[in-house]
Amino acid sequence: MPDQATDEEPDAAPRTLTPAERIVPSWTDPLAAAATRPLGGPLGEHAAIGRHWFWSPQRVGLAVAMLALVLCWFGKASCIQQYTDSSGTNQLDWRAGRPFVAMCYSDIVPLYSSERLNDPHTFPYVSSWKEDTQTAENQTRYMEYPVVSGLFQWVNAKLAAGWLSLADSGWLPGALPVAIYFDISAFWLALAWLVTVWATGRTMKRRPWDALLVAASPLVLVHAFTNFDAIATAFTAAGLLAWSRRRPEVAGVLLGLGAATKLYPLFLLGVLFVLCLRAGKLRAWGRTALFTVLAWLVVNVPFILVATRGWWEFFRLNTLRPMDPDSLYNAFSYATGWTGFDGVLQKGQTPTWLNIVVAVLFLACCAGIAYIGLTAPRRPRLGQLAFLVVAAFLLTNKVWSPQYSLWLVPLAVLAIPRWRLLLGWMVLDALVWAPRMFYYLGTDHKGLPEGWFLGTVVVRDLAVIGLCVLVIREIYRPRTDLVRLSGDDDPAGGVLERTRDRVRLPGFRGRPSRAAHAAPRRAESP
Repeated sequence: MPDQATDEEPDAAPRTLTPAERIVPSWTDPLAAAATRPLGGPLGEHAAIGRHWFWSPQRVGLAVAMLALVLCWFGKASCIQQYTDSSGTNQLDWRAGRPFVAMCYSDIVPLYSSERLNDPHTFPYVSSWKEDTQTAENQTRYMEYPVVSGLFQWVNAKLAAGWLSLADSGWLPGALPVAIYFDISAFWLALAWLVTVWATGRTMKRRPWDALLVAASPLVLVHAFTNFDAIATAFTAAGLLAWSRRRPEVAGVLLGLGAATKLYPLFLLGVLFVLCLRAGKLRAWGRTALFTVLAWLVVNVPFILVATRGWWEFFRLNTLRPMDPDSLYNAFSYATGWTGFDGVLQKGQTPTWLNIVVAVLFLACCAGIAYIGLTAPRRPRLGQLAFLVVAAFLLTNKVWSPQYSLWLVPLAVLAIPRWRLLLGWMVLDALVWAPRMFYYLGTDHKGLPEGWFLGTVVVRDLAVIGLCVLVIREIYRPRTDLVRLSGDDDPAGGVLERTRDRVRLPGFRGRPSRAAHAAPRRAESP
């Protein structure tokens, strides 16, 4: 069905856009237009675009991201303060529930000791220790993170030890080891988020200013340094950029490294398979999948062979993990009193039925997304299906740690670059942090009851579901897709961009809008 055919050669290299061809947010988005009023209003019709010697959209986005990351560090800094106890020893000041009252909690701080990173003789996945956990008493424990994340923590611990050695010699300022470890980790995580902003802006092509939504996201202000997820977003965003530049092998390597950091980049292979199947580009997908597997194996196989039990710890703990307080399963159980999700588990028990329900629901969502990808009147954009599959994973998973929302930020900007809508969701999602912290503080210490916290979780999930519905609507009605209204087919599509369909299932009997390839329109100035 030739609904995507154009006069352009399908496999031609993407043309570099001139500054005048870029979408100007102050012309097309009411929120961006309103934000420019203190600076003189929307860009003038005869303004010279792209002529400034330094401030390109990319550099503006990176500068805004640096400001957001600095604010995030100050927000977390309260949790690395120290005090001197009665014996004259410097201690980390977590008295009186400081991490929850100040809302500065970060996993990086407690993991320094709980993962034995403060022990100079340990190595991830090889070293073990005994610990009384929620699943078993006197349990043998190993590093519980995927390989790239685990090695990232270990390297930072060694850098912190080196810093302390220089500090003892008087060359550098000193502090508690955990504080130095946190700051070093935050430095690399900040660089990773800058890569995420850069790669997303480069992928958007005609819409580089949309990267500001990634740079200034309220979720970055709260969660950039909550855990190590910025590393995975950097690999994923860079992988999508490589795919958009028709470099499937490079994209595969980056997605493989991302999957060795967090699981979710692996889901993008399924998205690419559906789109490449429809476009008849399975050879490109095969190269990407091959290099993804090879990159993952290169990182993981040494630990599988040398420290099998330690390497398996991440998967073992995820199997044993009960439903998280942030999950819809917990909200449903709290609201209905139903304990069908394996009830109250004893130590060492596996939540078998919960794991089955999670797997079935996610696979059902993946099947539905594949159906959408193969039946839509026009092949969906990569960003649209990628957002849907990651959002489906978070909504159906038994764990939604608050920093997981960072995964959605660059994908949401690629999928649906509507500034007011995305900023509204990101503000709402970031605000969940406050009731979460006061829920963990406990009602005995003037914290919030569980119902208040779960209420905000449900509202957050409903907002994400609403975004998914809107993305699906734009897939089936391409004339409402802002990216395609500007004249693009799929900026992240790479070899998929402006290619004819080879496979399409019967289903939706619609026709693509002629406006999909129309020239960019200028919105009326508000």
